[in-house]
Amino acid sequence: MTLAGMEIRGNRKLSSRLWLSRRVRDIYVKRARREGYRSRAAFKLMELDDKFHLIKNAKRMVDLGAAPGGWSQVLALRSSQDARIAAIDLLPFNSLNRVQQFLGNFENENNQLDIMNYLGQKADLIVSDMAPSTVGHAQSDHIQIMRLAENVRAFALTFLVNRGAFVVKIFQGGKEKLFLESLKENFLEVCFFKPKSSRSLSAEMYIVAMEFMG
Repeated sequence: MTLAGMEIRGNRKLSSRLWLSRRVRDIYVKRARREGYRSRAAFKLMELDDKFHLIKNAKRMVDLGAAPGGWSQVLALRSSQDARIAAIDLLPFNSLNRVQQFLGNFENENNQLDIMNYLGQKADLIVSDMAPSTVGHAQSDHIQIMRLAENVRAFALTFLVNRGAFVVKIFQGGKEKLFLESLKENFLEVCFFKPKSSRSLSAEMYIVAMEFMG
C-alpha cells in the first residue's frame, strides 16, 4: 500500500470514529429529551449507579456543580422518599422535587455550613460531574480538572460519613493514576469507570471511591 493509500485509510478510520462518537452522543441527547431528563449526563450517573449501587441506601447526598440538574434528578428518582439531596452550583437551575439548591462555590465555608445544616449530618454520597472551562489543549485541560478533583476530594474527606462514597469526573492525561492511588489511603474500594454514554473519543472518565474510612 502506498503512503497516500495509508493516509486515506487512516483518515477514513478517524472519520468513522468521529461519526460513531457523534451518533452515540446524539442517541443520548434524544433519549434525554424523550424521557424527560435535564441533560444527557443523567445517563452517565445511571450507569455508575447500575454498576456500583451508590444511591439506593444513601440518605444524605451532595451534588457538586449540579447545573442543569441532570445528576440531581437521577439522585432524586433513585433514592428513598426520606433521602435529602443538596445541589450546589455557581449557576441556578430549574427546581427539582426533593432537591435543595444552593447557589455559590462549594469550597466556600459558609456554603458548606449551609449544606451540612440542611442535611443534618454528613453525607453518604458525594458526586461531582464538574469540569473547568476547557481551552482545547489536552494537557492544560487535564491539569485544570485534576486540580478541581483535588478540591472535590478535600470536600469529600471532610463531609463524608464512615463507609460513604464519592464520584468525581476527570480527564485522562497522566496524573489520574497517582490521584487514584492516593485515594486508597482513605477508601477501601477505588476504581476508574467510563460510561458508555460518554463519547468514545473523549478523555472523560470517572473515579469511584467507596467505603470511606473516616
